This record gives sequence, C-alpha cells and structure tokens, in this order.
Amino acid sequence: MFYCGGCEDQYEEPHFLEACFLCHKPLRPNTDIFMYRGNTPFCSKECREEQIEMDEAKEKSWKRASKRSVRQSDQTNTNSSSSSSSSSPNKTVRTGTLVVA
Repeated sequence: MFYCGGCEDQYEEPHFLEACFLCHKPLRPNTDIFMYRGNTPFCSKECREEQIEMDEAKEKSWKRASKRSVRQSDQTNTNSSSSSSSSSPNKTVRTGTLVVA
C-alpha cells in the first residue's frame, strides 16, 4: 500500500499481473498466465502470439528503415564529395600511396 504525499488517502499501485497486456482482460486467479519478454503477461497463447508478431513486424520495419538511412547517408556523402570537387575547380586533389616508416 502507498500513501498519498499531501493527503491521508491510501491507494494500491496496480500489480502487473492484473490484466492482459494486449486485450486488458483481467487475469483471474488459478488460471494460466502466458508471459513474454520478462514480465509481460497475457491471458492466452493467442494474445501472446499476436504481440510477438507485432513486435517482429516492428523490428523488421526498424531494420529496413535503418538500412535505408545508411544507404541514403552513403549516397549523400558520395554526392557531396562529387559535387564539391566538380563545383570547385581550384581545389587540388592528390592521390597516391604514402609510406611511413
């Protein structure tokens, strides 16, 4: 039980096993609780599977977006170096091998 800071009221913080994470259906005593990723409770295998599928889809989306972002960054860097060398004809670019002993 917790006490309200400036008042005399008491309240109980809800327990994480009170309701299904997905459908919010109350979890009853003496029934199976299906757990996922630590302490995330579900009322049924179906709810848990649906959450797993949503998480996997979200992760795939993030990975695709991340790859796309990296590719765009690489293209931007390539384009900016190409355009800067062509737009500034006064710059000298030296290429070759440097050996330091």
